[in-house]
Amino acid sequence: CFVIASQGLRRRGRLEYFLKDTQKYLDHETASATFIDSGGQFVSSQVIRISRNPYCGYERQILSSRERLEEDSLLAALQWQEPDVGPVPFLKSTDPSSSYFVILNSAAFFRVGSQLEVLVHVQDFQRKPKKYGGDYLQARIHSPKLQAGAVGRVVDYQNGFYKVFFTLLWPGQVKVSISLVHPSEGIRVLQYLQEKKPDRVYFKSLFRSGRISETTECNVCLPGSLPLCNFTDLYTGEPWFCFKPKKLPCSSRINHFKGGYLKGLLTATENAFFQSGVNIKMPINSSGPDWVTVIPRNIKETNSLELSQGLGTFPSGYYYKDQWRPRRFKMRQFNDPDNITECLQRKVVYFFGDSTIRQWFEYLTTFVPDLVEFNLGSPKNVGPFLAVDQKHNILLKYRCHGPPIRFTTVFSSDLRYVANELNGIVGGKNTVVAIAVWSHFSTFPLEVYIRRLRNIRRAVVQLLDRSPKTVVVIRTANVQELGPEISLFNSDWYNFQLDTILRKMFSGVGVYLVDAWEMTLAHYLPHKLHPDEVIVKNQVDMFLSFVCPLET
Repeated sequence: CFVIASQGLRRRGRLEYFLKDTQKYLDHETASATFIDSGGQFVSSQVIRISRNPYCGYERQILSSRERLEEDSLLAALQWQEPDVGPVPFLKSTDPSSSYFVILNSAAFFRVGSQLEVLVHVQDFQRKPKKYGGDYLQARIHSPKLQAGAVGRVVDYQNGFYKVFFTLLWPGQVKVSISLVHPSEGIRVLQYLQEKKPDRVYFKSLFRSGRISETTECNVCLPGSLPLCNFTDLYTGEPWFCFKPKKLPCSSRINHFKGGYLKGLLTATENAFFQSGVNIKMPINSSGPDWVTVIPRNIKETNSLELSQGLGTFPSGYYYKDQWRPRRFKMRQFNDPDNITECLQRKVVYFFGDSTIRQWFEYLTTFVPDLVEFNLGSPKNVGPFLAVDQKHNILLKYRCHGPPIRFTTVFSSDLRYVANELNGIVGGKNTVVAIAVWSHFSTFPLEVYIRRLRNIRRAVVQLLDRSPKTVVVIRTANVQELGPEISLFNSDWYNFQLDTILRKMFSGVGVYLVDAWEMTLAHYLPHKLHPDEVIVKNQVDMFLSFVCPLET
């Protein structure tokens, strides 16, 4: 059965659904609608007659009952507490410069491993306390002289107050930093765009036969009733459509490329919620001390420099002297190219995904002299790419994931879905797979991303079933720089949702996770879509630590 409940309405917990425009040749299909209440609990299920847009692929997917329950659970877990306050003028929206935080459990000193609690109180531009929540905050603790940092966990009390919890993981003077990424009023706009404007990044393809060539628009969903070319993948069912050329057949498609970004998406009132230097990634100051002193634990209990073995899952790690220290295991430092060569000897390493995993390929081929990139004549920054170390029998391969992909130009023959590529890998103890699929899905409804990960997960499970010794590593999403325009397409709020889905869907699957989210948020360098080399090195060191762990 088709699931038709809108993810936006499900997140708000309303027993509502919307119906798509009727199409002549797909009129009144039978579908199952599942309703969830405000607490995320199943309420009812019923079969209804619906009308739908026939080529909006994410709404036409056929889900098993298990897949439907998982999707409902994921969307319920991502419910953002949206205040029911109606339209809010700019002056009554959250003002980070008027808001403040205080350290609650202030003391003369703390011990390593202690919990630090911080209370944040937000106010509007009239310096009046806000009575509702829904703002998106990011928090970290850091010691600049020690090049140390870790992230905090934010709890929204839905009344203008937020509490942030930190685990103090190193000794010294530790500073607290809180930032407003987006006010709740801006989040409401981002939700609307996610649900109603999934085509705000548009794509195109060139069709050519002889001297005749045409370019048409492509996407997961296309508006109107013009004839379409259906490029839905036969194996994964991933939907993709292009408007049919007027003179050429669909089979004459030769490439795929980003068309551009829609303009004029917001009204003047909505634009006010997205201002650089005003309410996008702006610091919230402390009303008192913004730092605490942390002293080492009792030497009889544990050495303070061995906290990477500490319990707990949040935060997953921290920086100390610019080196990432996971809390669950001992990470190796691959500071010498020979160490990497020894680790990867006789191995084939596949990198699948977006440009953030391509950074790993580029780092390795730059840092390790014996890895020589083989010129395949691929477009710059697009690939596919290949690097070989014949002396040590090492092979690295990079290939971008299938559409939606916002690269300049990808030849149609090189548009491969990660799931299909995984199905073609034999696997084994000398096979390593690294995957990063997130950034290019930020403009779509979450169902689109859930389906893509479901296909990849299925292929990963099959790979590990036939070759259990294969090492599979997933790179999570990361934070980035934001401005008024980038926020509408690649906001950290969008990517936080994708990151949460990825972690939940791959939990217990038998893959390793490189926590790029915390590794970028905890670092002192400015946020970037493509992190600087020191962060990439830490990510690659963690990746290689999974491939070649310490014997202990």
